[in-house]
Amino acid sequence: MKEKKIVIAGTGSGTGKTTITLGLMEALKKRGQKVQGFKCGPDYIDPTFHTAVTGRPSRNLDSWMLTPSQMTDVFINGKRGADISVIEGMMGLFDGKSPDSNRGSAAEISAMTKSPVILVVNCVNMARSAAAVVKGFQLFDEQTAIAGVIVNEVGSDGHYRLVKTAIEQECGIPVIGYLKQEPGIQMPERHLGLIPAIERGDLDAFFDRLGDLVLETVDVDRLLELSGTEPVETGGEPSMFEEKRDTRVRIAVAKDAAFNFYYPENLEILQAKGAELIEFSPLRGESVPYEADGLYLGGGFPEEFASRLAEEKEAAVSVREAVQEGLPTLAECGGFMYLTDSIETTDGKTHPMTGVIPGKIRMQENLAAIGYREIRGRSGNFLLENLVVKGHEFHYAVFHPEEEQVPAAYHTEDTGGAGDTGYLIHNAVAGFPHFHFGSCPEVAEKWVEKCTAYRKGKVEDYETDINLSE
Repeated sequence: MKEKKIVIAGTGSGTGKTTITLGLMEALKKRGQKVQGFKCGPDYIDPTFHTAVTGRPSRNLDSWMLTPSQMTDVFINGKRGADISVIEGMMGLFDGKSPDSNRGSAAEISAMTKSPVILVVNCVNMARSAAAVVKGFQLFDEQTAIAGVIVNEVGSDGHYRLVKTAIEQECGIPVIGYLKQEPGIQMPERHLGLIPAIERGDLDAFFDRLGDLVLETVDVDRLLELSGTEPVETGGEPSMFEEKRDTRVRIAVAKDAAFNFYYPENLEILQAKGAELIEFSPLRGESVPYEADGLYLGGGFPEEFASRLAEEKEAAVSVREAVQEGLPTLAECGGFMYLTDSIETTDGKTHPMTGVIPGKIRMQENLAAIGYREIRGRSGNFLLENLVVKGHEFHYAVFHPEEEQVPAAYHTEDTGGAGDTGYLIHNAVAGFPHFHFGSCPEVAEKWVEKCTAYRKGKVEDYETDINLSE
């Protein structure tokens, strides 16, 4: 039995693959299909668009951070209940971890998921030459199944017919549609107000229009035909998402416009290991829930909301006191920034944060760090004792510690070198990298174990207090 899945890949960044992916998702929805979105690579932003369009949490498929069996597990778990999986590529079809292989690329992920590729080609200044571009992609790696083409930014119907004729004649694959140079359908700027805009539904009209345009000029029926391929199988290995444990602990998860970068798999693996997740919003002034046995401060945009976070003093105090009391905590990127003394934004203003970690964050206009990380825990890191987890780093922030000797949380390695980074304090593990628990589910197990011990200590302290009061 065939299953429907397709990779929407570009010849490079800026070809319009995200616009076309979202338009296809909306068009398929209008056709009554339940659509599951996926994004190649570690990016958090595009999946928020996917989720807003489909109504289902979009998933990252990353063949560097995850082994083939781990990534297959993520794919099968994510597409459950959907009619079709639409996988958006990253950069160009063959761009990934390194220049000498397909490792981590959309091409590798298409092969691992047995998904045909629809190649998006921007033809704003091309006609017959578009066929040469497609031919080059076909010949570059004959193992990658390019099933069809969608062309973007054509000037007219006549321009489209020229491009379509050339590609189909020279490359032997169908061109299934196009989008014109249409004003108003460019992707909204991925500025830091994106998340609240999506949460308010401000982009619904944009998605609706995109879907209508795709239905007018793309052969969606042909896309559905091309998407039917043999299913992906697990190989008989148990899933990391199987619920093996009854609920043992509660972990508070910061979730709002300032803190929202979480791989869904991280949360689901925690639940599988016995954690009940309780969401709270520091941005709305909500304190860490009193019943929490652990705390997860994910990434996001605390710098964009720094003044509002600074105003919510009770929330900041609750986080500071919880961490100082030993609540087992993981703080990634934006969460790490929130634990410091302050954030200095690019306008030169300084905003006080929780004051857990001695030091300040300075925002800069240029990227401070980007790339994959292989992360090994240093002594005292309860999450990564004798473990290695893979992750990713992307931020414009620089940490300036007060001390000369920082209690580093882990040792990271990447293509640019290696070094000690992050910060250990109380039972908090904090730093810029985002972990993917799918690469090392034992991290979630360690965390739940630490939360269980913390919970037991709370109960014992409570019982002691009761006995003393009697």
